[in-house]
Amino acid sequence: MEKTLVICKPDAVERGLVGEIIGRFERKGLVILAGELRLLDTEVLGRHYSEHTEKPFFGDLVAFMSRSAAMLLVVGGPEGTVGVVRTLMGSTDPRQAAPGTIRGDFGLAVTENLVHGSDAVESALREIGIFFPELETRG
Repeated sequence: MEKTLVICKPDAVERGLVGEIIGRFERKGLVILAGELRLLDTEVLGRHYSEHTEKPFFGDLVAFMSRSAAMLLVVGGPEGTVGVVRTLMGSTDPRQAAPGTIRGDFGLAVTENLVHGSDAVESALREIGIFFPELETRG
């Protein structure tokens, strides 16, 4: 089973969209393997977004992601699940995301785009290890 990390970001939680987002994954045939509503701290966010630490938007990103609770999910399915999840989420910029995608239907701004999904199997394993270290993250 291929696994990926999905984060329903604070804006999704605040707007009451977590159930809709999870429902879209489940209706597609994917399985929620783990889930937890959690306040994210700057240490964990620093590890998660380590490739962005030197970028000018890093401080605003951490402030946004730690302002209120986020729903963390491990989503599983057959080979290709990482790509399926990213397709369901839509383009990073909600203004360019296709209708029918999470961001296309509910997103308002690139800075608050509702969801994060791992971009590759390797990143999924790394990210699951950060947020769910108690889970087996090999393959």
